[in-house]
Amino acid sequence: MNSSGILPAMQKEAVVIFTDGASRGNPGPGGWGAVVAVGDSVRELGGREDKTTNNRMELMAILEGLRALPSDVVDVSLYTDSTYAMKGATQWMKSWQRTHWQTKAGTPVSNRDIWEQIADVLKGKKVTWNIVAGHAGIPGNERCDVIATTFADNKTYALYRGHRGDYDVDLEKVTYDKTERVKKDRSKHKAYSYLSLLDGITKRHETWASCESRIKGARGAKYRKSISINDELEILKDWGVESRDVIDVYEDE
Repeated sequence: MNSSGILPAMQKEAVVIFTDGASRGNPGPGGWGAVVAVGDSVRELGGREDKTTNNRMELMAILEGLRALPSDVVDVSLYTDSTYAMKGATQWMKSWQRTHWQTKAGTPVSNRDIWEQIADVLKGKKVTWNIVAGHAGIPGNERCDVIATTFADNKTYALYRGHRGDYDVDLEKVTYDKTERVKKDRSKHKAYSYLSLLDGITKRHETWASCESRIKGARGAKYRKSISINDELEILKDWGVESRDVIDVYEDE
């Protein structure tokens, strides 16, 4: 994705997977959703766990989306709003395998059981990983979010399986809506990131626990939950911070 938030144009005949995960609490009941498009066919997938985390559901969506591909498919473009999942698959996983699934800090990698399955299903595949903005009007991501949250709430949802021409979701649109307006009730939205500002240093956290541990009891600290890339940029603007100066904090790196 370039600085404008625009992803490479997608060809209609491309093999495409959109994924998303959600949890009501961390841990709490959760769900995942995926949309898999291969040639003229589209298939929606979804599932749930009674006690889980958002990250685990993001990974489950990716795993099941990849598993749903025909065995002869090699090239696939995968779209996720989880930086944790993308970095884990493209940067950290090989290191984890060499260290017998230990992080740099020597602690066990979270969700190892799913990561091992993802590593296995990726064999022989050429996956182009794309980060998209959540809650920003990207149809494929929005549909996966609906599936994931519906399953998290333990409600029924009719999953589509049929011809791509009859599918009412525009899978070619992968740009975010720059006019998006952040809703006031943030509690109903999955976090895109947690931001903390302390002693002139701004950090981006994947979990509230990580953010809280940095700012708890610290005088003059600032912190905010963002629900989209646009929301995050607005918060940083209010703080007078450039996005390029934010330090990423990932628990499993």
